[in-house]
Amino acid sequence: MFKHRIAITVALALGAIAHAPTFAQSYPSRPVTLVVPFPPGGGTDTGGRVIAEQLSKRWGQTVVVDNRGGAAGQIGAEYVAKAKPDGYTLLLGNIGTQAINPSLYPKQNYDAGTAFVPISLVAELPLAMMVNPSVPAKTPAEFIALAKSRPGQLTYSSSGAGSAPHLAAEMFKDQTGTFVLHVPYRGGGPAIADLLAGHVQLSFLTVLEASGNIKAGKLRALAVTGDKRVPALPDVPTMSESVIPGFNAISWIGLVAPAGTPQDILDKISSDDRAVLADEAVKARYAALGGVPRGTTPQEFDKLISDDRQRYAQIIRNRKISVE
Repeated sequence: MFKHRIAITVALALGAIAHAPTFAQSYPSRPVTLVVPFPPGGGTDTGGRVIAEQLSKRWGQTVVVDNRGGAAGQIGAEYVAKAKPDGYTLLLGNIGTQAINPSLYPKQNYDAGTAFVPISLVAELPLAMMVNPSVPAKTPAEFIALAKSRPGQLTYSSSGAGSAPHLAAEMFKDQTGTFVLHVPYRGGGPAIADLLAGHVQLSFLTVLEASGNIKAGKLRALAVTGDKRVPALPDVPTMSESVIPGFNAISWIGLVAPAGTPQDILDKISSDDRAVLADEAVKARYAALGGVPRGTTPQEFDKLISDDRQRYAQIIRNRKISVE
């Protein structure tokens, strides 16, 4: 009789487990916070608001964008790294926070390699080399000539020390033998604002955050930094085809969560992200802004982060780039 009762108890327990709903079946049951670790107006913020809006529609729950800028994205990233791993606090990381910062900031308050789990890439963000219209250069070659005639007298803004735009500009300087002073900002929004105001002459920033001002004639794009022209700026040549063969420096944005987040929730968010990005209207929206939507599985995104982390670590070492 005793053994029979144990058998019944075990059977009931196994049955309950087999029929128990997974976390993902009820997720999300309340609003989700998407932390953007930069101020409003930059490429990461702009791209993040598009995906937040689309996931809100798909889930029937609000996805709240929470801008927590500062320290090259480390303030917002640290906040998410220490958040409860339940899927309700996510980070819209970018190439800087996930792949570049670990080599530039060895004393971070979190380990970028273990504090997060990847969910999905959202979009690739080609950069544009752009100048204030007061700058006489109309091509990269003309800017190179101008910079060489005025060494140390021209300045460029970036979204922060060690950011993808910063490294792209340093690669440009290194390969052209020019000396242009770096002025780092807390994000792409402030960096582009001072370029518009003429306080700096040059910026390498994402097409996503700059295309509107370029099309309005408020900024002049000299080149894009990817290996292909950007549909949003079809007449702007690539750096590779104009002055530096093989030049390729882009940024990207993607979703990550605190380590320990249940795998079924990660898989659901990744699947929904890919479904949203496959929608033709969403593709067209990103393309018009200058982004390339590209959803991935968690495993594919993990490989991208790992590969870029190694690539930029080598660039930082070779060029002896450091933050002050």
